[in-house]
Amino acid sequence: MSELTHIDSRGQARMVDVTDKAETFREASAEARILMQPETLAMITEGRHKKGDVLATARIAGIMAAKKTWELIPMCHPLLLTGVKVELTPEPGDPAAVHIVATCKLKGQTGVEMEALTAASVAALTLYDMCKAVDRGMRITDVQLLEKKGGKSGHWVREGDEV
Repeated sequence: MSELTHIDSRGQARMVDVTDKAETFREASAEARILMQPETLAMITEGRHKKGDVLATARIAGIMAAKKTWELIPMCHPLLLTGVKVELTPEPGDPAAVHIVATCKLKGQTGVEMEALTAASVAALTLYDMCKAVDRGMRITDVQLLEKKGGKSGHWVREGDEV
């Protein structure tokens, strides 16, 4: 494992200086899953939720969160994202779930992993917020980076249950 980039030689927090880094294409995908009662998922997918289109609202929240990651996570750079996609896939079962995959892209000097992770997380939190009145037992799980492309470290893909 390499040294921590957000800590200087004296152990103090710092924002990484990317001034001299080349602009390259960068992309990252992250996921989250929110587990819920089958009845809750049915209410969402059948459009019976009194708050409206829950999946559309969560998708918009995820996109907005990606754009504001630099305001939420200390030491993140403000980025000019050129693409953000948030996909929400209902998964019937017991427990039922919504699987969220967020993908962020840009041409820039630093990666977009935090933006993808933030988008997936906030989409899941939005689902929880909108449905908590009917299912307080929902659980957000599996928040993780799936893949990143570009930059000095190149292409990385999650394999199995690595930590």
